[in-house]
Amino acid sequence: MTEIEAPTTVHLAVYDTLADWETGHATAWLVRAGYTVRTVGPDDRAAGETVTTLAGIRVLPDLTLADLDPADSALLILPGAEKYDEGDELAPFTAKARAFLDAGVPVAAICGATAGLAREGLLNGRRHTSAASFYLDATGYAGGKHYVEADAVTDGDLITAGPTEPVAFAREIFARLGAYEGKRDAWYRLFHDSDPAAFAELHADDDA
Repeated sequence: MTEIEAPTTVHLAVYDTLADWETGHATAWLVRAGYTVRTVGPDDRAAGETVTTLAGIRVLPDLTLADLDPADSALLILPGAEKYDEGDELAPFTAKARAFLDAGVPVAAICGATAGLAREGLLNGRRHTSAASFYLDATGYAGGKHYVEADAVTDGDLITAGPTEPVAFAREIFARLGAYEGKRDAWYRLFHDSDPAAFAELHADDDA
């Protein structure tokens, strides 16, 4: 099911309290489509120091935020994390998201990361969604009129979703990157709706 001839790098932000369930569908299936996923950690970590997810899983980042150049990336994924609601520790990641969007490179944010984008001002003029409208309103942002009640929303280079919609989040990412053309509907029906017929559709050309 390879979609591209040469792997293109997708960068996944990793930080303490990362919500484990939110990006697995996207990253696993991007790799199956021929992409490479590299993890990006905070600048303040010593070499060899891990970050710890909500599940207690330790992740050793491939590179630090300072080493991340939008020109080297197809997409930046920002998972949710409790730390987005605890202060400004993750603000450098949303600042990097601004650099990506300014460079015309897509950003996908889910759950708490959408609040980080709101504080950064990146949702003030873009259609977006999140866990709930009042969650983003609490950030004091000016983009409330652009909030959309939907599982996931794409506005140009920005993808947003709430914490209960990792499958819809992945579908929007695939669409933005052009992955699984002609098969995204089957993929979504399989993983979101548990439609058994979708499995055959998704894998119809595997032995071709």
